[in-house]
Amino acid sequence: MYENNVIYQELVRICGEENVLRDEPLKYHTLVKIGGKADFLVWPKTYEQVIEIVRLKEKHHLPFTLLGNGSNVIVRDGGIRGIVVQLKHLTEIKAEGEKIIAQSGADIKAVSRFALEHSLTGLEFACGIPGSVGGAIMMNAGAYGGEIKDVIDHVKVVTQTGELKILRKGDLQLGYRTSVISKTNDIVLEAVFQLKKGDRQKIKEKMDDLTFRRESKQPLEYPSVGSVFKRPPGYFAGKLIQDSGLQGKGVGGAEVSTKHAGFIINKNNATASDYIATIEMVRKTVKEKFGVDLELEVKIIGEDIKQ
Repeated sequence: MYENNVIYQELVRICGEENVLRDEPLKYHTLVKIGGKADFLVWPKTYEQVIEIVRLKEKHHLPFTLLGNGSNVIVRDGGIRGIVVQLKHLTEIKAEGEKIIAQSGADIKAVSRFALEHSLTGLEFACGIPGSVGGAIMMNAGAYGGEIKDVIDHVKVVTQTGELKILRKGDLQLGYRTSVISKTNDIVLEAVFQLKKGDRQKIKEKMDDLTFRRESKQPLEYPSVGSVFKRPPGYFAGKLIQDSGLQGKGVGGAEVSTKHAGFIINKNNATASDYIATIEMVRKTVKEKFGVDLELEVKIIGEDIKQ
């Protein structure tokens, strides 16, 4: 067992006291507003600090979790042991010709808007994806016919042992909502996107259209994790759930959205247990009615509350 005060002092030395929180409820740091406490929540400001934190966790054999911006994750009610890192200070975005270089903590939506400002086309599909650049790379995020694999050139990562590496597009093994990052747990520091010059007005029109479609169909007025399930081959998850009569049903404060059945919303101070129980209810019902296994797109991490 690690000595909390020793680890805390080391993290403060690396990142500064204002960037290290102890016993911090993660419901304040996830989009679904659910999650127990992190032993340490840390916000590094530089790549060097990220590497130092990785080496610290290696030295003390600490549990280590990269949270991203908390958009596609459910943290169980018992929280997360060890160090939880969010890269919320690493948000720089810049253009070099037809390339955009974005740090891992930047919102992928912000990168899409930055591309518009520079009349670069290719990232319009990402204008409504509620995730960070790092998270978008890890799960090969996509929407409306576009995916990260269509535009990524290479990424800079830190391995779990603190080694800096460059991963080219071919190295990333980008598939449907997956990548090599999801297996190695490398930490993405920055990504380079290869785009093309386009007509700014046409890019804006496409983004406006996608934004309208998203806002009119998705329950953005409630906290959620976004799409809970992957698209089953030959089906649409939302349609299966809708046809199962599950909209408006749920456990505790969690509920299958009446606006879009592919979303489970935190309607009334849901716990992670409520949310996960609602997921299991949906999976069981769809399996019974249609014989289809729904696979999770969202990640469930952390510990249950000890009885």
